[in-house]
Amino acid sequence: MILHVDEVVEVGGRFGRGLALEKVWWRGREYEIKKLGYHHTFRRGRTLIHVYSVASDNLFFRLEMDSENLTFRVMETEDDV
Repeated sequence: MILHVDEVVEVGGRFGRGLALEKVWWRGREYEIKKLGYHHTFRRGRTLIHVYSVASDNLFFRLEMDSENLTFRVMETEDDV
């Protein structure tokens, strides 16, 4: 079931040729990212927003990163991975 949320999350990753997302900390739990599904960008006013679709072992996340203040938000999650 898809759950629509809009919450700030912490994300860990590495920079190299782009950003490699590795972990998401959400609601007191840590999720290791196993797969990056899709990445695209759009503008919200003047701010560039990066959208990442990622999956852990048991959850799917749609994350948005605000490139102006470098914060991540989880926008959707699904537990039927």
